[in-house]
Amino acid sequence: MPFPLNNDELEKTENEIGAKLPDLYRNAMLRDNGGSVKIQDDDWELFPIRNQGSRKLVSITANHILRETASAKEWRGYPDNAIAIGSNGSGDLLVLIKEDSIFNNQVYVWDHEDASLTTVANDFSELKRA
Repeated sequence: MPFPLNNDELEKTENEIGAKLPDLYRNAMLRDNGGSVKIQDDDWELFPIRNQGSRKLVSITANHILRETASAKEWRGYPDNAIAIGSNGSGDLLVLIKEDSIFNNQVYVWDHEDASLTTVANDFSELKRA
């Protein structure tokens, strides 16, 4: 289920990660922060961007991209320059890859078993909301 997000909260997250997220991803999260997408025959839950606007929003965005990325970094082979934006519930993650101070538009699946990256979309708008 998507949650509300304003630009100030989004910018706080970008400042914390030290990079700008892709515009199409940013715009999608501002409209519907969280939710799910379908990739091939698999449903992926999108991690929300942390929203500290109220106690309720802090609670319902607790599995935000910063927290999930920190958890993913404990896995062998997780890319240092990736941010986790979603999960299929089986250990694989949707990620964006950072170069310098921005994240590339491409969306990848990071496979937890072999640490491979597979491009699943050239940009976030190619993903179909479930």
